[in-house]
Amino acid sequence: MTSPGAFAHPGRHRVAVLVRHGMLVMELGIVQRLFGQARSAAGEPLYEVVTCTPEPGSVRTDSDVVIPVHRGPEVLAEADTVIVSASTADYEPAARELAPPVRTALAQIREGTRIASICTGAFVLAAAGLLDGRPATTHWQSAAELQERFPKVDVDPCALYTDDGDVLTSAGVASGIDLVLHIIRRDHGTAVANEVARGTVVSPHREGGQAQFVRRPVPEPGTSSTKAARAWALDNLHRPLTLRELAARESMSTRTFTRRFREEVGVSALQWLTQQRIERARQLLEESALPVDRVAAEAGFGTGASLRQHFQAALGVSPSTYRSTFRGEPVAQPG
Repeated sequence: MTSPGAFAHPGRHRVAVLVRHGMLVMELGIVQRLFGQARSAAGEPLYEVVTCTPEPGSVRTDSDVVIPVHRGPEVLAEADTVIVSASTADYEPAARELAPPVRTALAQIREGTRIASICTGAFVLAAAGLLDGRPATTHWQSAAELQERFPKVDVDPCALYTDDGDVLTSAGVASGIDLVLHIIRRDHGTAVANEVARGTVVSPHREGGQAQFVRRPVPEPGTSSTKAARAWALDNLHRPLTLRELAARESMSTRTFTRRFREEVGVSALQWLTQQRIERARQLLEESALPVDRVAAEAGFGTGASLRQHFQAALGVSPSTYRSTFRGEPVAQPG
């Protein structure tokens, strides 16, 4: 009989999922289900997945269930891939430092083992120094904090996942699906990964990054010397707007307005205008059934082609694909 701490099938790729109190049940299910569905041409399982925790016993979850986890950190020493899932505790002040049991657990990982994180599990890898000088991502709501806490990490808030060879990270929760499918694709090719995706009824590869899900409401201008110009611009986004017009709202020269705008907002007036037009287009795509060309006009892009170009550059998807994501409508029109 195999002991609780051991992998039962040495010939398979061994995946250990490290969970902690406050674990997100969905993330554990993603890893278990997707890796568990991967099969060779002969129908043999390609991975063996086991769950472990720094201190074996009952692990609290983000729901009303408690999960008994009998395997401890010794499992990590046998793993080919280690996945660190998120925890609700990652948002607590104490999470700024690695808890001693977690640090001890990570020390069990052998050199050369592939390590990945889902969502805020990236904070654990970062605190252990495993992301220093590497690209990484996490949930878009936590990306700024990850960068602030760990300035040596190259945080990409727009990516669904990052792959730096032996260290991978993924964005919020469901992006764990994208990460695991990517790992399977990397290990065994597109055909195997696509079969897993079909069997689990998920997309083999999602278009775009998590930037398309980030909520950036059109802001109310704060107190500043360019406040009136910004307020007026937000009411007139459908019109062609020039720097001269904006500067006139504040009775400034174009040169003075340009300098003060950048000082107060952090970007140029034209960059800010494009950002606000993108946000207006997003709002219309999410909340209305207007054709793309009409959305483009209302947001001030003029033509559907211009909107598609700016949307692709900013969010990595077309307006129609974005609308389909948020409204569940098929992409029937160009762009």
